[in-house]
Amino acid sequence: MEQQDRALLVIASRLLTYPEDDFFDQARDITECMEETMMGLPMFKELEKALKPFYKYRVPELQQVYVATFDLKAKQGLYLTAHELGDSNKRGAALIKLQKIINKAGFERVDDELADYMPMLFEFLATAPDSPDNERLIKRLAAAIQRIMNHMPEESPYYPVLAVLMTFIFPQPTKEEIEKLEFEREEADLEELPYPIMYH
Repeated sequence: MEQQDRALLVIASRLLTYPEDDFFDQARDITECMEETMMGLPMFKELEKALKPFYKYRVPELQQVYVATFDLKAKQGLYLTAHELGDSNKRGAALIKLQKIINKAGFERVDDELADYMPMLFEFLATAPDSPDNERLIKRLAAAIQRIMNHMPEESPYYPVLAVLMTFIFPQPTKEEIEKLEFEREEADLEELPYPIMYH
């Protein structure tokens, strides 16, 4: 993976993480990183365009958009195995396998996010050496990103960021790979619950 590809993964990770109060300070750092690593390359112009929609919002508005986009809509969520397995009990084992891949490469998670949190996996791919495990991870992420884009309105400020990733980093998934995510994952069977469960 080239230096500019790794930089793009880190930038996308920052943009797809919950926007903190210093988001626009980080955006200036992102622009500087772009100028240092990808100036003159096609991805520079595309990423520059992808950044513009964020400047239409104030930070509190952007925080609301983020929650509405990624936290309240399962098909747009940012957890890889949730796209692959839905509510299957296999998801726990998949998370453990993913954590082993991360550890095997010599990395440790430093926050409380699950091992399949996609912005964190983008940073992992940006810093980890190339390997067969990472090649498989790239294909898995490609299918999940495409699934998110299939359900996200193009007007979303986050859509162009995902589109840049799919243009320059991730391979286009096959029709079969997308169908597998749509039709073989398990959804929560809430209808079996006889009454609402309350926690106190």
